[in-house]
Amino acid sequence: MLFLIVYVIIAKICSSGGKMSLFSILAAMLTFAVAVAYINYRTIRLPAVIAIMAASLALSLMLIIAGKFGLVQSKNALALVLVKVDFHELLINGMLSFLLFAGALNIDISHLQARKWEISLLASLGTVVSTALVAILVYYLVPLFGFHLAFIYCLLFGALISPTDPIAVLALFKSLNAPRQMSVFLEGESLFNDGVGIVIFLSLYQLAFSGEALTFTSVSVLFLQQAVGGMVYGAALGFLTYFLLKPIDDHKIEILVTLAIVSGGYAFAEWLHVSGPLAMVVAGLFIGNQGRYFYMSKKTRESLDTFWEVVDEVLNAVLFLLIGLELLILDVHWAGLLLGLAVIPLVLVVRWLCVATPMAFFKRHQEYSPYMIYILTWGGLRGGLAVALALALPAMAERDVILTMTYAVVVFSILVQGLTMKPLLRKSLAMKQSQAEKEQI
Repeated sequence: MLFLIVYVIIAKICSSGGKMSLFSILAAMLTFAVAVAYINYRTIRLPAVIAIMAASLALSLMLIIAGKFGLVQSKNALALVLVKVDFHELLINGMLSFLLFAGALNIDISHLQARKWEISLLASLGTVVSTALVAILVYYLVPLFGFHLAFIYCLLFGALISPTDPIAVLALFKSLNAPRQMSVFLEGESLFNDGVGIVIFLSLYQLAFSGEALTFTSVSVLFLQQAVGGMVYGAALGFLTYFLLKPIDDHKIEILVTLAIVSGGYAFAEWLHVSGPLAMVVAGLFIGNQGRYFYMSKKTRESLDTFWEVVDEVLNAVLFLLIGLELLILDVHWAGLLLGLAVIPLVLVVRWLCVATPMAFFKRHQEYSPYMIYILTWGGLRGGLAVALALALPAMAERDVILTMTYAVVVFSILVQGLTMKPLLRKSLAMKQSQAEKEQI
């Protein structure tokens, strides 16, 4: 029955010639995502987001192959539908606020405080260094495949690909039931380093396309306004929520208040020119820790967690479906595909350098789980945020090259790294247990 529903959805889209309302498009995508998630749960039991993305990639590839044999109507119709969905606008100015808030809501701030120095260094300096290293290496790699990128565009690619995507990371570790002491590094880093990455990207974007000079002062002011301003604003939102919910003991009203704070607060952050993503992270941490234990009844906590868990699952399903379907609107040639494959190990090596260097210092004073550096390196997934930033670039020849490299890294990180994280985590846990048994003897 579900296969029949999926077939009808695809047939409806393909026969529409791209003429579908936004509601119909979203309804079709959500139904497809839910159908894939259900089939996956009943059969192969992959992490849901990976299964949904793999299914949408498979669908995209089948339509592309069909187009090569002259059946172009279906591919073109679906591509026209996707063009209507502004992926950058939908994620950056829509879904991101809810996804980050839902992710931060269930993180114990005491775990973050225990690793605050590692997380701070990885999320700030690590992102800056990764941006520079990726840019330098890509600058010399691209000409080998017949392309040319000015160094400023290599820096833009470095800025958008360096932050680990909080959406992808949180979804994966939640599905894998990773131990909290392991996942706190990646969760904490991923929730904060997107703010740093976006500030770097916006600064470089200004230099590349506005014609204005980029100075240390202008970058510093932008960083303080966006990053620090976003965190202060997020704390204010958290305190406002605490003030509004303290005298109320009705879980329905309390859920509606948090929903209004996230949607309205994120929109107001744009008007204030502060980082909305960082504001949502801080507000989520505040409400999920201070608010949860000081003014919420047990019923309210359970209802709030259930509501935001459902929101998180639904939006993640749509997001990873869109990532897979975006393949239909990419203009990829063999040279571009080979370049994308070559960039994957380059990004991984840079990630390893930016993780191993600071962790080698911290290991002198802290004890970590076995293979922690490899877990941080391999678990640093890239996802919708990188694709959305790449799609924000103006139409130009360099945009296609950057988008192809970005897409290759994102698909590899979610499908390959995501699917192989569980064995790595199990190996680390087994070694930790073995070490504990030896110490007891």
